[in-house]
Amino acid sequence: MSRDEIERLSPSRKDGIDALQETHLRYSYCAFLQNLGLRLELPQTTIGTAMVLCHRFFVRRSHASHDRFLVATATLFLAAKSEETPCPLNNVLRASSEIFHKQDFNVLCYLLPADWYDQYRERVLEAEQMVLTTLNFELNVQHPYAHLTSILDKLGLSQSLLVSLALSLVSEGLRSSLWLQFKPHQIAAGAAYLAARSLNMDLTSCQNVWQEFSTSPSVLKDVVQQLMELF
Repeated sequence: MSRDEIERLSPSRKDGIDALQETHLRYSYCAFLQNLGLRLELPQTTIGTAMVLCHRFFVRRSHASHDRFLVATATLFLAAKSEETPCPLNNVLRASSEIFHKQDFNVLCYLLPADWYDQYRERVLEAEQMVLTTLNFELNVQHPYAHLTSILDKLGLSQSLLVSLALSLVSEGLRSSLWLQFKPHQIAAGAAYLAARSLNMDLTSCQNVWQEFSTSPSVLKDVVQQLMELF
């Protein structure tokens, strides 16, 4: 999808949520997922997959009609399975409830009604099924990390600060709609370009650097611009 399509045709528009508000909502559930994934000691790829699944869900469903943190919890559980880094549902539920309520799980069990956990478990399982049907059971997500590291390695830049910064930019880009608009190698190209520019590095000395990323100048410019907007 183009950025215009995402911003103009989002189901959230019909419920009075404008593009800027949706950007903030998108960022909030990604921050929640990052926190949740780290607590559960899941790989960044798994966390990233959960974020992309959330983006795919909310490009089809309105934020006004669905609890974004409930959906995010369900997508992390799904992503952990699809990325072959499975995490027990009870672990996901405990960690997500602690983050959401900002309380220790044992304290929650004391403060909340006796059946709150069973109800929460049921709601997350229902959200999981809703996500699956909304996405037509398509959970495959390709990330730019491998493209980025392999191409920079090929160019002799694998040990530089450039790689570290570019990888950080890719991870930050997960909080936007880039994954709905561009292919992984195009996002990798944008992250490498912006990282190089930030470090005052001239990659033009590396012959055919952008051809290696198979990315046109116009697409590169668009990805870079959207990455810069995140800051």
